[in-house]
Amino acid sequence: MNNELSTLDRRRFLRGVGGFALALPAFETFSQVASAAEKPASRKRLACFYLPNGVPMPLQDDPAFEDWSWFPQGERKDFRFSKCLDPLEPLRDELTVLSGLSHPAARTVHGHSNADQFLTGADTGGRGDYKNSISLDQVYAAHVGEQTRISSLVMSTDGGVGTPRGSQTMSFARSGRPIPAENKPKRVFDELFVKHDGNAARRLALNKSALDELMGDAQSLRKDLSTQDQKTFDEFLDSVRSTELKVEKAARWIDMPHPTVDVDHLNLDITPDDPREYIQAMYELIYLAFKTDSTRVATYMIGKELGDGISDYLAKAVGLPLTHKLSHETKLPGGWKNFGTYCRFQAEEFSRFAAKLNSTAEPAGDGSMLDSTLLLWGSASSAFHLSRNYPLVLAGGKKMGFKHGQYLDYAGEGAYRGGWAPGEPEPYRLDSTREDLPLSNLYVTMLQRLGVETETFAGNTGTVSEV
Repeated sequence: MNNELSTLDRRRFLRGVGGFALALPAFETFSQVASAAEKPASRKRLACFYLPNGVPMPLQDDPAFEDWSWFPQGERKDFRFSKCLDPLEPLRDELTVLSGLSHPAARTVHGHSNADQFLTGADTGGRGDYKNSISLDQVYAAHVGEQTRISSLVMSTDGGVGTPRGSQTMSFARSGRPIPAENKPKRVFDELFVKHDGNAARRLALNKSALDELMGDAQSLRKDLSTQDQKTFDEFLDSVRSTELKVEKAARWIDMPHPTVDVDHLNLDITPDDPREYIQAMYELIYLAFKTDSTRVATYMIGKELGDGISDYLAKAVGLPLTHKLSHETKLPGGWKNFGTYCRFQAEEFSRFAAKLNSTAEPAGDGSMLDSTLLLWGSASSAFHLSRNYPLVLAGGKKMGFKHGQYLDYAGEGAYRGGWAPGEPEPYRLDSTREDLPLSNLYVTMLQRLGVETETFAGNTGTVSEV
């Protein structure tokens, strides 16, 4: 073994020009240490939104069923929204509600660990070793991100990444690494629309040359590592390459003027202490980012599964206590109504956002912005944290060939559909009597219509032609 490498310690760096340095990860090998121009009319956009803790699903003989069961009654074109979703009625012809879809690899991961795999379909497991994979939004960002200033906008109410199986972001890189989410509207706005100081170009040039040298040194080091360390090192280099791409892209965009937008109506210092206005501000920032073509990919994780973060207070918008408790108190008097009222609030704000896209003409193109924007709004939990029969709404994308104005019920008669009677096991303890359709079938359909040439994603078995 190389004597110099054998004495490496965790304070050792790969060094490039100009004093630029990159710290190495710990390796077992050293055991003593640890855009292109494009016509606006051809823009295609994707935004994904996550609702935690499942949705109201009272049994059919429950008095609350007609008003507060989340899934519509009826099917195909002949369906009726309950009070949970009736704010979507004005957009009926612009959306499809889906039931009976879930990720095969995650159908036994119940409880508070569901969000991690909503956009990835990965087998994250309920305990033990954890490994995720690339998320739907990042597949599309890799396809289209070079054409905008920001490859993808990653947002959540709680911010950051959270923990394995306790994610606070919906977005995961190709390596499965979580991408930190921003939760402060002012920071999102600054990233989108505020030009930074004039020394940025010089710093970018220095960083680019330093990274070139560092990557050369890194490749020479790799051959001396063990198999496990090579895997760790490859993940490390994936992060470096991501930084390199950002540097290259920033250099191309540094002299491009930022778009000017009118935000007099927007309180950028709002916090989740004012939950309705906060959520409206987050949706508005996505709208502005899309309208100015600052990005074509966005995710917003509205809440985390485990009720111990900022998002647990969003139910204050409708005068209710902690959000997570609503899903546990459905057997109490008025429990289904309370949970349904909160879900209705979320439907109101999603509807407001989608309607604004629908009423805005596509810049220099035909139709509305919604016609060229695909929205996925839903959860990897249904009744009481159950990882089957995900509640899903797909909206927009008519210019991509999507057909709407329907409720596609893939659950069928044999699927678990609702709450549970006194004395019966909770839903996640029940065996399924039939398999859901893989949600990745829908994801492949979405990617193909967005222009990504792919036939596979997360174990799909085909596509969904009905949309």
